[in-house]
Amino acid sequence: MRILIVEDDDRIAKPLAEYLRRQHHIVDITTDGLEGWEWSQSGLYELILLDLMLPKLDGITLCQRLRGASSNALILMLTARDTTGDKIIGLDAGADDYLVKPFDLKELAARIRALARRSPQIRPSILIHGDLQLDPACQQVTYAGNILSLTPKEYMILEYFLRHPNQVVTRSAIFDKLWEFDNSSGEGSIKTHITNLRNKLKAAGSSEDLIENIYGIGYRLRHQ
Repeated sequence: MRILIVEDDDRIAKPLAEYLRRQHHIVDITTDGLEGWEWSQSGLYELILLDLMLPKLDGITLCQRLRGASSNALILMLTARDTTGDKIIGLDAGADDYLVKPFDLKELAARIRALARRSPQIRPSILIHGDLQLDPACQQVTYAGNILSLTPKEYMILEYFLRHPNQVVTRSAIFDKLWEFDNSSGEGSIKTHITNLRNKLKAAGSSEDLIENIYGIGYRLRHQ
């Protein structure tokens, strides 16, 4: 998933972002509610991790604004307040779940998985394209039964192709979806990642490039 963390405490936001990136998520961080609102307007985020106490625009108001704008993003509220009243206020504002600080990262990951299962926009089922299979639940990719060892970016690019099997995908679309906003080198490295993916697929038994070039436009999964 692409995740937006809206949290003004670097001691929480940075370790949390690194943990989620290791889980193959794309993560951006904003440090105040107003910036969180502005970034959320891109429509790219499937999940927003939202602190309750934020400068410029508090978490409750931001949550209400997101829901008032018909945002479909999942919202998981993170707060140090551990009272029933605070939880009710957060949930009534439109949050999908509520987690009290300090929290265990494994519990957070489990809650994210549970939210994803409930979301019609996020499909956890196995993705299949001919002999190629990707299982998001265990983050495993196989071709003709052979397990592929992929880097996190290779995995995410391949998953993106599998979720858009009949579409021609541009490099700029891949960059917008799979790279953080503050990364300036992503689009130039996409070609290298795709070349490595093709080589690994061939090593696993593919007789041709499953990811084909569409000249002047981008890439597409070859029909099987």
